[in-house]
Amino acid sequence: MNRINKLFQTKKENILSLYFCAGHPTLDSTVEIIKNIERKGVDMIEVGIPFSDPMADGPVIQDAATKSLRNGMSLKLLFSQLEGIRNEVNIPLLLMGYLNPIMQFGFEKFCDKCVETGIDGVIIPDLPFKDYLEEYKEIADRHDIRIIMLITPETSEERIRLIDKYTDGFIYMVSSAATTGPQKEFDDAKQRYFKRVNDMNLRNPRMIGFGISNKQTLESTLRNASGAIIGSKFVKLLEEAGDSSKAVDMLYDCLRK
Repeated sequence: MNRINKLFQTKKENILSLYFCAGHPTLDSTVEIIKNIERKGVDMIEVGIPFSDPMADGPVIQDAATKSLRNGMSLKLLFSQLEGIRNEVNIPLLLMGYLNPIMQFGFEKFCDKCVETGIDGVIIPDLPFKDYLEEYKEIADRHDIRIIMLITPETSEERIRLIDKYTDGFIYMVSSAATTGPQKEFDDAKQRYFKRVNDMNLRNPRMIGFGISNKQTLESTLRNASGAIIGSKFVKLLEEAGDSSKAVDMLYDCLRK
């Protein structure tokens, strides 16, 4: 069974997923960060593929991607670094990146490498759902790779139900239509959005991401979804701490306040 599905079958709530950008803060830190995140009790990891034009990302992740590319990170190198990771790491691993680098690599080859390295799912923010259905779904399904689709407050009920029908693993609920980055609280409009989606009784579990950085936003997320995805806050702490174990501890401290 795919590790993502297994996670959501065995743990229905309070799931925590962390995002970081491969090759940041140093070129060779990726595997160490993954291992330390798992040791600290995190449930799932999203490894970012750096790209020069990350349109859905805020300044923190954009800066991390820029530094990663300057460090020399590439998709080919990332897969090389991930070889053997499954000898030491058991939790679900996803790659998150934009379509351009993946297409340059070749989607079938990309999926082959995901299987070889033990990647369970992929998040491609700029992949149109129609293109996913027509060009990518069959290949991903054949490789048992979950393609995770994003929804926002502007996504129609019809589109959400189609995503729920034709994808597997979980649905990534973006908390707002803005780019990534910390928020102090989720306002009434976001709460209505969370409730609207929950009232649809979807087949897939949901994870909420974008803006989770403190106790208030985390608690709101965990009331309205299976778990939280934290990116910008962790990436910032990772750079500040210079040590991934310490960065996770610092994040836990922030989420208690």
